[in-house]
Amino acid sequence: MGGDLAARVRKMQGDMEKAQEELAEEIVTGSAGGGMIEVDMDGHQAVQALRIKPEVVDPDDVEMLEDLLLAAIGDASEKVKSLTEERMGGFADGLNIPGLGF
Repeated sequence: MGGDLAARVRKMQGDMEKAQEELAEEIVTGSAGGGMIEVDMDGHQAVQALRIKPEVVDPDDVEMLEDLLLAAIGDASEKVKSLTEERMGGFADGLNIPGLGF
């Protein structure tokens, strides 16, 4: 029984590492202002690209641009979190060890 559990844990660790590597390569896009600003973020929540449509740039209203940037980054971050939960959430269930609270 102990060997079976150890084997399951090793397999799960390998599967988790693979899923984390795949997740790191995923790119999600967050947007704000109806697509006026878009942010590409990888699975580690690092910003990879930023696109701003020229018509949203108003030198007299920099605060709006800042707000839209924050909203787009937040949107991308939430998408990465959802993707991470989707990809990684099932690993704890795979152990099925009573008393661990998984």
